[in-house]
Formats: sequence, structure tokens, C-alpha cells
Amino acid sequence: MPKPAVLLEMKDITKTFPGVKALDNVNLQVKEREIHALVGENGAGKSTLMNILSGVYPYGTYQGEIVFNGTPCTFTDIKQSEKAGIVIIHQELTLSPYLSIAENMFIGDERAKYNIINWDKTRDDALVYMKKLGLNESPNTPVNKLGVGKQQMVEIAKALAKNAKVLILDEPTSSLNENDSEHLLQILRELRDKSNISSVLISHKLNEVASVADTITILRDGKTIETLGVERNSRGTASISEDRIIKGMVGREITDRFPKRTNTIGDVVFQVKDWTVYNPDDPERKKLDKVNISVRAGEVIGLAGLVGAGRTELATSIFGKYYGVNISGKTFIDGKEVDLDTIPKAIDYGVAYVTEDRKEFGLVLIQTIKENTTMSKLKKIAKNSVVNEHEEIMAAEEYRRKLNTKTPSILQLAGNLSGGNQQKVVLAKWLFSDPRILILDEPTRGIDVGAKHEIYTIINDLAAQGMACILISSEMPEIIGMSDRIYVMSEGRITAELPGKTATQEEIMRHILSN
Repeated sequence: MPKPAVLLEMKDITKTFPGVKALDNVNLQVKEREIHALVGENGAGKSTLMNILSGVYPYGTYQGEIVFNGTPCTFTDIKQSEKAGIVIIHQELTLSPYLSIAENMFIGDERAKYNIINWDKTRDDALVYMKKLGLNESPNTPVNKLGVGKQQMVEIAKALAKNAKVLILDEPTSSLNENDSEHLLQILRELRDKSNISSVLISHKLNEVASVADTITILRDGKTIETLGVERNSRGTASISEDRIIKGMVGREITDRFPKRTNTIGDVVFQVKDWTVYNPDDPERKKLDKVNISVRAGEVIGLAGLVGAGRTELATSIFGKYYGVNISGKTFIDGKEVDLDTIPKAIDYGVAYVTEDRKEFGLVLIQTIKENTTMSKLKKIAKNSVVNEHEEIMAAEEYRRKLNTKTPSILQLAGNLSGGNQQKVVLAKWLFSDPRILILDEPTRGIDVGAKHEIYTIINDLAAQGMACILISSEMPEIIGMSDRIYVMSEGRITAELPGKTATQEEIMRHILSN
């Protein structure tokens, strides 16, 4: 069988932003019928490279050459790259929630004649691509009625409707559970094998990269480090290990993915008793049912469960009752019942919540690191409602140093930081509020393995200082590797409490499914 030909080549791509060389003579080759993984730490240049390929950064704003299907390309916008057959699916989905699946699929490419939309053709065409992906819903279904996994399928169907020859997927599984993630990866395999569509997959989930990629290109500090071919044995096991990929990404071996914690665990700091919460969109529907948890000083407890189990609802209903209606139950700090009815009250009692969505709820992206760091408790550095700017600078610099946030200045806008460094600023914001109880909701989502290790080390350091930590994560190895105790949640209930040292993924999954 002849070797697949090169479909896409990016040669000596260099891209400079003011004061920063984001890409330095990067080279990438994607073959026909190939799943090509692009990996690297946050800030390595992956998304910048794909934004050049898809026309987000137009021709003339970078140096180098793009050749697609044997033809040099000078894309000046996304429409030109899509017309050529290169379609990008961003990490943040771009669907309009109140429009139907069919309407979303053909926005900007309407099935119309004389400016009148042919709705029958719109629905019929949508069904063709939906069936390819196993989407059995009606094309009239509003997108906001779908789960995140199916919304991701709609994005792919939308790309197929544009006659994509190369799909670029930027962290496509970052918000998906294991089942939805595996379904998406299987779709990529089928598109490769049955439709001859190549994919460029950007992902920090290295187990997924190893399971699906034919070729892996590693970027580090804006440069191409190496390109690795992946072979598989008869059982489908890859010839390249996660540790081998990590070594290329970070330039060293990380021998202990989850750093050990040796601190002493103290008395119970925080308790939640018989916590019951109803859905604000459907007040008859119970989201949490008599949940009981406790966490001690210096302890990290993990909340394990599938998407929809109620973990984030538990965190956000505790934290100032931000989520939910008809809430009942009690919260205790140091054995005394406390009123956490509002977010300011929760902060004053020493409760902090690091949200799973750092861009929408964790940071003000158009403000500086300095301003983001102090916003959780401005009264610490203000007198008569006037902020002491010198103290604000000193505080921001202190946390930049403590958390090793990589930035040229605390005056840098938060939106210009890599994902890992944004997450450190979110942590800094809440640490500035002097918390005793820190709730971390998916704290490593969408960040690379090197930044993950740094976040884990920070969590361990906080526990060593006596902080009580609650960790929510959809990655079971992370829950097991970081937790002293694990509460398993399913359908709004606690179904098990397990010791972190001896818990296994199989045991956790059994308790998830036993409800």
C-alpha cells in the first residue's frame, strides 16, 4: 500500500507579537488520512500556529509558507481557509444556543435563493452530516437542549458541511466526560478511515493523544522540537508512551506526575450536613440530595463523578448560594454553624471558590494581573474606598513570585496569558482573600502537563500550611493522585467515601454506577 502523500505543509513559520516571538521557524507536515497531534506546554505556540493556518492571523502578518494540496496559500481570513477545505473548531464552542442544530450548521452558508431560506433543504442537508456522526436528534432541536458532547458533534457536522479536508480541533475534549471523549476520538478515526479527512488535534490529554494519533509534533517555546511517528501493536497500544511525549514537551522527565504530600492532617475545619438543593430552572427538580461532607486542616478531599453528578452545583451552592433554590442543610466551620448565604459572607468566613471556567467567571480578561489579583478582597488594600496602589503592586508581585507566574509584568492583561498562567492568577486572586477552605473546580482543565505539576505543587503547599482543600476533577488519575479522601457523587448524592491511598479507578466507577 503506498504511503499517504503530504496534504498540508507549513514551512519556517515565524510569528512575532510586540516584544514576543511566538513562533520561530516552525515546520509541520500533515499527510492524507492522518490524525496529527500537536502538543506542547501552554504558550508553546500551538494555537498561534493553527490561527495562522486557518486565516485568523492573515497572510502578511507572519513569515513562512503554507502549501495545501500542492498549492501555496495566502489566506487573509477564515472564509478563505474554509473554502480551501481547512476548518478550525475552537476550544470555546461557537454555536448560537437558541438556534436549532440545522440553523447553526449553515450560519453564513444558508441554503437560500433570492435571499429566501429553503428550510426543507436546510434540514435535509443537516441530516446528511448528522447521520455521519451518529447524531440522531431532530435538526430542529435547539442547541441549548444538547449536552456538551453532542454540541461538539454539531461543530464537527458544521465543519463537514463546509467540505473540510483538514479538521483542526483545539482541546476538543476538555469539557467532555470519558464516554463523550472516546466517542469524539472514534469519530476522528472514522472520518480518517471512511471519508479520507485528516485532523490536527491539539490536546493536553496525553492518554488521548497516544490512543488516537498517527503522528505527533511537539512544540516548545515557539519551536518545532520533534515529530514522532506512532506505531501500534495488534491490541492498538501505541509505541510512544505519555512519559516520552512529556519529555519532549518540557525538556525533562517528570518522574512523579503527582508530587507527594507529607503534611499532618488536623481537626475538621469545614462540614456540610444534609445539603439539599433544587434546580433554579426547574424548582421541582432536586439537584443535590442530603449531601454530607467534611474536610480537615491540611487535607485534600476529592469529589469524583461524571458530568452532571452535582459536584459543581455542590461547590457553587455552598459558596454564597450562588447556585440553586430551596436550599436546605447546614454548614459548619470549626464546629460552629455559619451563614454562607452570600458570596461576601462566604469570603469573610474564609471560603474561596476557584471556578472551572477561568475565562468567563475567574478573571476579568481586559484587566491587568495586578487588578485581578486583588479584586477578591479590595478592602485589604483600601482606605475610605480608595485603593492604595503601592500595596496593590506589592501584593500582586508577591503572588506572582510565590506562584511562579510567567509574565513580563503584573501590568500585563490577564487575557494575554497562557492558560496555565491564567489559572495561577485565579489562584492568586483567591489566596489574596486569606481563605481557610479552598474549593478547586477542575483547576487543571486545558493546561499542559508542566503547568499541571506546578498547580499540584501549589495545592500541596497550601495543604501543608493547614488549608482545607476540596478538589473537583473529571480526571480520575488526578483525583486519586492528589486526594487524601475521595467522595464519589452520582445524581446529586454521595455514594461512597474512599481513602485516597488505596482507591482505584475501577472502584470509583463502580460506586458512580451503583446509584
